Amino acid sequence: MIWPTACLALLSASLFACSASSAPGETALNKREHSAESPAHAAASRVERSGKAAFPGATGYGAQAIGGRGGRIIRVTTLADREPGSLRECLVAKGPRVCVFDVAGTVRFVGEPPVVREPFLTIAGETAPGAGITLAHSGGPEARSPLLIKNTHDVVVRHIRVRNDREGEHREAEDAITIEASEYVIVDHVSASWARDEIVNGYADNDWITISNSIFAFGLPRHDKCALLASDPNDAQHMSFVMNICAHSGDRNPDINFPPGSCVEVTNNVFFNAQSEFAEIWETYGGTPVSLVGNWFIGGPSTSDAAIGIVRQQLGSRGPAQLYEKDNRFDGAFRERSAGLSQIIVDAPPCDLVTEPRPAMQAFAAVLASSGAWPRDAIDAQVVAHIREKKGRIVRTPGRIPDVRHGAAPGPQDSDRDGMPDEWETRHGSDPRAADSWSDSDGDGWANFENYLDDRASARRAG
Repeated sequence: MIWPTACLALLSASLFACSASSAPGETALNKREHSAESPAHAAASRVERSGKAAFPGATGYGAQAIGGRGGRIIRVTTLADREPGSLRECLVAKGPRVCVFDVAGTVRFVGEPPVVREPFLTIAGETAPGAGITLAHSGGPEARSPLLIKNTHDVVVRHIRVRNDREGEHREAEDAITIEASEYVIVDHVSASWARDEIVNGYADNDWITISNSIFAFGLPRHDKCALLASDPNDAQHMSFVMNICAHSGDRNPDINFPPGSCVEVTNNVFFNAQSEFAEIWETYGGTPVSLVGNWFIGGPSTSDAAIGIVRQQLGSRGPAQLYEKDNRFDGAFRERSAGLSQIIVDAPPCDLVTEPRPAMQAFAAVLASSGAWPRDAIDAQVVAHIREKKGRIVRTPGRIPDVRHGAAPGPQDSDRDGMPDEWETRHGSDPRAADSWSDSDGDGWANFENYLDDRASARRAG
């Protein structure tokens, strides 16, 4: 386990309060090496960005992630790992690429899961047939976070699930999702559960990150944590955490600990059934500047009467945080705010909000109606029902990945193998006889394939 420097001197005073970061790299308990500027940051800074969003509706600081735009369309044709046509092949391939799926079901990585290191990647889970794609590891000594994005840039992940249904041998390496030392990353409409460390974890010098429209639920004790947005950063970061659900995790709902100069927005989320703490604002790295707007904090059956909605954590403080707080709602028999919070309130956002917040009441309905990977599986449906009914508890063991029809499904005809079915191309003005994925046949500013992905995402949400 790697601890922030300020915490090391204070372990004897409060082990629980220190913000531990995950160690999800290729080997157990691996040490990270920091530099003034990581290769990923240097590479990302050289990329020309037109201001175009990653996909229609992309928001937040990561919105300009390029993903696999303009690259190869790589078909995932098997759920098996380490075989031709596997997801692993696409994840580790070089060059711009989009992973599309001809299969539905669970991809269980054999041994150590792959690490996404190569930039310019889109994982297009919305292309999967039927109930979609779930990622899991195989347990045992090599089990790690099934989705690890490390030392890279321009990665877009949409409409997949990550379910850690087996336990490995190194809890601190078992997040569901880790973003480490990377830039321009979007995690959108993703569902994750049963992590023994954080469900979603940001580590080292990330920047320009969006985590949006996702469901993170059922962290596993004794380290049941929803989201650690940053840990051990060397420099300021830009982070958007927008329209997500955190449910049934003891604390870190979410944990917000960034250096001065960062721009952090936590807007329009639903935080349910924390045991001890909901949002934690730390000052370990000199004082987090954060806007907390339009969120719901809702107590549940596991929520202690001593729980706190918004906590100012001053242990190891190196300077006061700055908190812009507006339109947050609290529902339950817990303290809304910790002592000392009023001392760090500011009158305006520390940074201009790049995501326009919705009114909290409107956002609550929208998050429950649309977050997570679609179509929703039984786990996500249960989480949303729990929030509506204020039911459910923190669990102590992993659940079972819902049964879905596995394997390949006969897909629609795609004569030119450009990732778009002939029927769709005909209806939308592209040529089913020519590979024209990255042409703009209708002149709307979006490539044909980008329009197809948007249609697939909309169709999944519509059922």
